[in-house]
Amino acid sequence: MILEFLSTLSPTSMFILLWLFVTTYIVNKRIKASTDLPLPPGPPADSIWGNSFNAAFFYRRFEQWSQEYGPVFSLRQGIPGLGGSRIIVVGRHQAAIEIMEKHGADLADRPASIAAGDTLSGGMRILLMRHGETFKKLRRALQSHLQPKSVASYHPVLTQTARQHMFDIINEHKQVSDGTISFVSTKHQDHARRYAAAVVMALAYGKISISYDDPDVQTVNRCLTRLGYAMRQGAWKVDVFPFLKYVPGYLNELKEGHLEELGLFKSELEEVRDKMARGEEVPASFGKYLIEQQPKLGLSDSQIAYLAGSMFGAGSDTTASAISVALMAATCYPETQKVVPPTFADQSALPQTMAFVLESFRWRPVTSGGFPHRATKDIIWQNYLIPKGSTVIGNAWSVGRDPEIFPEPERFNPQRWIVKDADGKMSLRDDLKSYPFGFGRRVCPGQHMATASTFVNTALILWAFTLTPDEKSPIDTYAFTESANAHPMPFNITFTPRVTVKPEDSEGKGWEILKEAFETYGL
Repeated sequence: MILEFLSTLSPTSMFILLWLFVTTYIVNKRIKASTDLPLPPGPPADSIWGNSFNAAFFYRRFEQWSQEYGPVFSLRQGIPGLGGSRIIVVGRHQAAIEIMEKHGADLADRPASIAAGDTLSGGMRILLMRHGETFKKLRRALQSHLQPKSVASYHPVLTQTARQHMFDIINEHKQVSDGTISFVSTKHQDHARRYAAAVVMALAYGKISISYDDPDVQTVNRCLTRLGYAMRQGAWKVDVFPFLKYVPGYLNELKEGHLEELGLFKSELEEVRDKMARGEEVPASFGKYLIEQQPKLGLSDSQIAYLAGSMFGAGSDTTASAISVALMAATCYPETQKVVPPTFADQSALPQTMAFVLESFRWRPVTSGGFPHRATKDIIWQNYLIPKGSTVIGNAWSVGRDPEIFPEPERFNPQRWIVKDADGKMSLRDDLKSYPFGFGRRVCPGQHMATASTFVNTALILWAFTLTPDEKSPIDTYAFTESANAHPMPFNITFTPRVTVKPEDSEGKGWEILKEAFETYGL
């Protein structure tokens, strides 16, 4: 059969086939020569081009392979050494600790990203940037405004904007049934996006009270959607076959997207710079800091514009999705609303509410598939080789579904995060993590902002309302967008105010407890 097939090939096809065979053999021999250890097991390749999988929800396919091949498995895309790569997927909790965390220094690099990184982002987006001096410089500047101590200075913005989030829900659509007032929301996800955009605009540029319909916010959301699709594993073939970047017109969509977002980021920062030049009072913001420190940082105008704009990816997009997931979980699992105390009567509310947030991060992680790392040296794990140069993916979806660590992983159960002492006092477990924001030295710098924002919104909304689903429109908890930072598909919620609660009452004891929460958990 093989001879018959070969006889049908043209001389050119025969040459290409032979070239691919020899190249693959040589690359595999080089990998083998570095150590006698094998690669982790994995599914056989579908074709000479390696393993294929759906780019949209690849993390779910990876979970199936984790169940079949074990906590760590290997794939191949393209021809290693010729633009393709070996992919090592980590899908269980202990393996993630031993590989992604303990070898954080060896996995601090990113693989080359021609589509989302070089083209759409002009090589300036820190999330996709290769590890090096420029990355370190940008990371230090970004962390100066997103580390816990810095986020604490923005707590008034978070709480004030969260209170407005509640009013957005109340003002949407009121209904009365049997004397009970409730609010049916079909736009609560838009309200969450408005909240997140308002917070990030305040942090990045000192702007307050941004409307979701603001043209700049709409442009940012459009850019983030485009980025989310471009970053999906296997979404653009140019990342597997680099020669495609020379095909005329192939990357035009991404080039146009780059010009749009760079123009927006520059205009927002120039607005801050112009106010400073005119001597106007400019609120503290990351943009103001970058302008003041630009000579010391040694960054170009485009670099600081992209760095300030990166707050939308690090804070706004993840935060909006995380809030929506928390509300989805509360609606689908109403018993958990009873566990989260409906008042701020005492500090006992804190661990229960934080456990709810942590479980929502695990149950439906915003970045389910994680972002790829690149091994800068050989890593040995349980007599398997993770070769230098390979792409390593910590699959957050699978890590959070490790049945040995998270029994009944599909069940939303905040109590798994709670431990009680001999006196019955509750606290959060300090031995449990699900890694929803990434691993090692490439963990998302916006994690503290996303956590603080999700906490304050969850606390206030569950304090103020009972959430119930729309009977006419059941919620599909697996229906998410196909982007790297996934959002739930639109779903409806009915918000029924708790009898003794008025939104204006939130300014009293409630804020004191929230302040205590910020201090207790370093939010």
